[in-house]
Amino acid sequence: MLVVGVGSIGERHLRCFQSTDRVDISICELNADLRQKIADRYSIKTQYADLETALADPHDFAVIATPAHLHIQMARQVVEAGLDVFIEKPLSTDVSGVAELQKSLEAKQRKAGVAYVYRAHPALAAMKVDLDSGHYGKPVEMVVVSGQNFPTYRPAYRDIYYKSRETGGGAVQDALTHSMNAGEYLVGPVKALVADCAHQVLEGVDVEDTVHVITRQGNVMGSFSLNQHQPANESSITVICERGMLRFEYQKSWYRRVSEPEGEWEVGYREKLERDTLFERQASAFLDYLDGFCPPLCSLEEGMQTLAVNLSILESVERRAWIEPAHYLSH
Repeated sequence: MLVVGVGSIGERHLRCFQSTDRVDISICELNADLRQKIADRYSIKTQYADLETALADPHDFAVIATPAHLHIQMARQVVEAGLDVFIEKPLSTDVSGVAELQKSLEAKQRKAGVAYVYRAHPALAAMKVDLDSGHYGKPVEMVVVSGQNFPTYRPAYRDIYYKSRETGGGAVQDALTHSMNAGEYLVGPVKALVADCAHQVLEGVDVEDTVHVITRQGNVMGSFSLNQHQPANESSITVICERGMLRFEYQKSWYRRVSEPEGEWEVGYREKLERDTLFERQASAFLDYLDGFCPPLCSLEEGMQTLAVNLSILESVERRAWIEPAHYLSH
């Protein structure tokens, strides 16, 4: 396999694919110092300074972990060279080239997935199984609340892609997109939304760090809020159904449920996860997909839907209006 881009997320993908003991890894990185540092750290024998040179040698698949505005262009190059592709989230910062990527995948008969890592969380998967069982009736409302102190968890945010929306920065494309994708996984795609966002606190950047979104997802009414400056690190997704409610809490690695008024919360799934566990499971799942054992955790089409949601949020803030993401998918 080939890892394209070995910044923080590329390094993590490299480390977690390496942990599966199922792949031999090469890296492609423009920054010579970073390339050598990562090669030394993980004993990578083969390294490249540019994608064209890398694709001249045989590889089975590539992980695209560059800034988001480069994802589609590089993914198309990879597929045209005959490789399968795993693309870091978000899929892109606009819809340019996405249709052409789909055509290339079909023509070359290659596979693709998008790295929305919440899809690898066993507690979220267990919650979806219970939702889909119908035991609690139809979902009618979803409430998603997330926040963390971004300078603590990403101290270099001022100097990386995050500082500009054009490269995938800002809270909408960087962090909220995880929640939006997970919400769509649970109750279905966003059909319409209205949003507000602003730069409130983070020093050294002017992109938004606080976001509120109201959604309609079929019959489900959704609300999403996220900030990147509060002290507490938390992320929860609550789905209220006709006959109960279910709640996923990312940091506690569990999901809970309750079905009776004044009833006690019951733990539906709990598992202690180490720092890399979800990314290791995501890597194994993608390899299983390539081997034909299962569908991708997040398909290209699902990644495209969440891209349309990202763009609709930004458009809604600009226009102060309800937006239907489907109009991006018809481009």
